[in-house]
Amino acid sequence: MDVRLVASDLDGTIIRADGTISARTIEAFRHARESGMHIVFVTGRPMRWLDPVRRAFGHLGTVICSNGAVLYDLESESLISAATIEPVALLEVRDIILHAEPTATFAAETTRGLHLGTGFAEPGDTERLGEIRALDLGSADLQEAGVVKFLAKSRTRDPDAFMAAVAGPLAHLVSVTHSAVDVALLEMAHVDVDKSVALEAHAAALGIGAGEVAAFGDMPNDLRMLSWAGHGYAMASGHPSALLAAAHLAPGVEDDGVARILEDILAGRTPETR
Repeated sequence: MDVRLVASDLDGTIIRADGTISARTIEAFRHARESGMHIVFVTGRPMRWLDPVRRAFGHLGTVICSNGAVLYDLESESLISAATIEPVALLEVRDIILHAEPTATFAAETTRGLHLGTGFAEPGDTERLGEIRALDLGSADLQEAGVVKFLAKSRTRDPDAFMAAVAGPLAHLVSVTHSAVDVALLEMAHVDVDKSVALEAHAAALGIGAGEVAAFGDMPNDLRMLSWAGHGYAMASGHPSALLAAAHLAPGVEDDGVARILEDILAGRTPETR
């Protein structure tokens, strides 16, 4: 396998249920980088939630954050680019969602931090979320910072049902996905943005094509990335839609699935595939 770039989701792919990344996984990624491969972490997380990556890998690689809306360089700790949602689109998106789900609550992630709407946070969330601001979709502060991810939460539907109810009417305004397993939380970005779009552009800038990319993921927000990559691996522990989208299957996150596939690639062995 001629792999020049490794792209990996974080939560549920290399970050385990306890919030840690295994020593075996850390070693596999370091070996891949030392072997000349480019490392790109591709996540729904915002820039401010990258501490597990820093603790595990230091300043290694590039991060595509907020499902493709943000490109961040870990080596220099700098924002490279951000695709933001037009303010007028945010208002229309909110109204469409409220029509389908009247009790929905909202939040917005900007290039500068998180803005929370009334009722969005769960009890005990405040400390975990860090510094937050009140959400006002018409505020100058929000428009100046730029919204890279708009969030909507339902407490009456499961994630797949919530997405199915609104994805069609929202398709011309934003890209829509979800990645949480225990909460109906929709993640929306600029209409032309998803993980695969950002990864393809970054790879192209490095002179790398899809056939030279190994990608790993586990949730609906990984589907297009797994389909685009020449070597797309869904985690065996992942969402059913990810298992269908990927050409190959990796062992689950708790079994160091990504590390095991990378070890085979680096050793010149063909990983076992389904």
